[in-house]
Amino acid sequence: MSDQELNLSPSRPYMARAIYEWICDNNLTPYLLVDANQPNTMVPEQFIKDGQIVLNIVPHAVHGLHMGNDAISFSARFSGVSRDIYVPMSAVLGLYAR
Repeated sequence: MSDQELNLSPSRPYMARAIYEWICDNNLTPYLLVDANQPNTMVPEQFIKDGQIVLNIVPHAVHGLHMGNDAISFSARFSGVSRDIYVPMSAVLGLYAR
């Protein structure tokens, strides 16, 4: 049976939150890889390369980070300008540390 047949919620948001917490707990810098072509994705277009953008989401670089079940949202400064970012979970390609 599939997750939908069992009426289970998707695991992606839970995995993203767990990986983010692990990265931060180990004093590493979390990066979010985003498919900028997904519907409803709001990221600074001038930084998109090959349809993707990498966002540094270390706690001191973002404000109001919310990692919900449907999306990741926060505000951050890009070239000195504050921007609201919205990334649907379907647009999250990866969360990793460098």
